[in-house]
Amino acid sequence: MKKIHQTYEIHAPIGKVWRALVDAKYIDNWGGGPAVMDEAVGTEFSLWNGDIYGKNIEVIPEKKLVQEWYGGDWPQPSIATFTLSESDGVTTVELLHVGMPGDEVTNFEEGWKDYYLGPLKEYVEKK
Repeated sequence: MKKIHQTYEIHAPIGKVWRALVDAKYIDNWGGGPAVMDEAVGTEFSLWNGDIYGKNIEVIPEKKLVQEWYGGDWPQPSIATFTLSESDGVTTVELLHVGMPGDEVTNFEEGWKDYYLGPLKEYVEKK
């Protein structure tokens, strides 16, 4: 199974990073919008006006977010897991993304850096 594993150290409190992952207003501000998102299990979300969409399947506030992800017309969802921890005001976000179609792995690997967690990191570190 194809997977993407990335780790980001973000110089911001865990609460601020969490909001940037689950609050549509924050997501719109760092570039993932227009977004529909919240932190409830079962929420059907969409990012980039529906280009990416899915559902929250596990939520442990400020610790873990697991989502079903679709990017286009996929026959089944991939699974994106964000695990957060904080030490001395630095939040570590560990991403594990599994189950995307094989021809999409490279695009998603770069996309996480260039369009999702990279801009999120930049946004919360400035705010």
